[in-house]
Amino acid sequence: MGGPDIMNGLATHNELAWRKIIVRILPFADSASPELPLGRLLRLSLFQISTGMAAVLLTGTLNRVMMVELGVSGTLVALMVSLPLLFAPLRALIGFKSDIHKSYLGWRRLPYIFLGSLAQFGGLAIMPFALLILSGNGQGPVVIGHISAAFAFLLVGAGMHTSQTAGLALATDLATLETRPRVVALLYVMLLVGMLISSLVLGGLLVDFGPIRLIQVIQGAAVATMVLNTVAVWKQEVRNPELTAPHLPRPAFKDQWRAMIQHGSTLRLLVATGLGAAAFAMQDVLLEPYGAEVLGMNVGSTTMLTAFWAGGTLVGFAIAAYQLNRQGEAHRLAGYGALIGVMSFACVIVSGAIGATPLFGLGVMGIGLGGGLFSVGTLTAAMALSQGGHQSGLALGAWGGVQASAAGLGIAIGGGLRDVGSHLVQAGLLGPAMVGPAASYGIVYHLEIGLLFAALIAIGPLAKHAPEAVSEPQTHPNMNEGGSRFGLAEFPTL
Repeated sequence: MGGPDIMNGLATHNELAWRKIIVRILPFADSASPELPLGRLLRLSLFQISTGMAAVLLTGTLNRVMMVELGVSGTLVALMVSLPLLFAPLRALIGFKSDIHKSYLGWRRLPYIFLGSLAQFGGLAIMPFALLILSGNGQGPVVIGHISAAFAFLLVGAGMHTSQTAGLALATDLATLETRPRVVALLYVMLLVGMLISSLVLGGLLVDFGPIRLIQVIQGAAVATMVLNTVAVWKQEVRNPELTAPHLPRPAFKDQWRAMIQHGSTLRLLVATGLGAAAFAMQDVLLEPYGAEVLGMNVGSTTMLTAFWAGGTLVGFAIAAYQLNRQGEAHRLAGYGALIGVMSFACVIVSGAIGATPLFGLGVMGIGLGGGLFSVGTLTAAMALSQGGHQSGLALGAWGGVQASAAGLGIAIGGGLRDVGSHLVQAGLLGPAMVGPAASYGIVYHLEIGLLFAALIAIGPLAKHAPEAVSEPQTHPNMNEGGSRFGLAEFPTL
């Protein structure tokens, strides 16, 4: 009679042992909770896959197709690609509207996710035809192509920002207080996964380029957007008609925004986030050309710079995990990242002056390290704004809008400033000391150092007056003794 009991006991013991192993090995297993199991969480993250796919189409695949295969001018391509950024500042408003949405059905986030999905679908559906007319290969006037392409890019941008903001707010609503930061960060990591998978798939599908293939691929991405987002949110949000009843009073956006900004040092944190995001993003399109023009690196060597940057970023994440697991302070962590960024950009500048390629590689790795620390620090600090759960949409929208807008503007300003500097150097207007290709890049790198110092000025008082960490009861099996948990699942991207 004891045989079945012994077998059941062994099975239970083995099940618990496997659960512990999975929690320790899988980077995202610690984000799950009884209220939000891992399978449901991963299904919810599919909306980030579709967002990553759209981001790859706009900034990668279509960027190359328009310039090379369709012969569209680089200036026009840059303008079209930057149009979705117009909606980034509206993420705070979108999140706020999802916080206070009126609905007899009881859903707050779901309507905005589907609205964003429909906008993204519509933009992708008309985009290939607009691009063909824009290139001059269509039957209609080219100006119709300009208008249609701009409208398509705007629709996709509006859809991406709307569905992503509402989706992140929904994840925050579903997660427990202890797992909320890890859940939101997991969804940001899934954005990277979506971008990686989409870049491989879309690149392979467009190898044999043609007008029909372009239409099929982009409209296929539109269908995939609706499918992924529908599966992601299916039966995820619990209906709560009492919360969304139309007769309930709704606060004004300006009042809620003012209340959030007046809460502690929120404005300083957002300013520091914007300055740092712009500083670290400004070099995104310049590092490889700098290595080629200034240091004479070949294509293979400059391609490895991305690996150096990614390796530095991973080291930054590991250091952040180590510090935050030991009750490290998020504002100080972001400050350390900014300081490392200053030293790394200085290494890049000096490497061009003395022709030291290894120093350049070290600087690139340091940029990734500093950027990783800064991103983790500001994300962790910003998540405290939504701990109450009442303003999760507004708080996440504000942080995401500031970071996305600043990074996009930083990339645009970096490329434009380098071109302007190059013309000034060639004309000899900067003096005899500013000669050679390194001078125009140096202008951008010095500006990035200045922005990082400004970010330090903004975030410094937050770190100086930050309260000491207080140990909390351990509520998660993978937490440390202090009750804090920050592992691979917390890695941010935006």
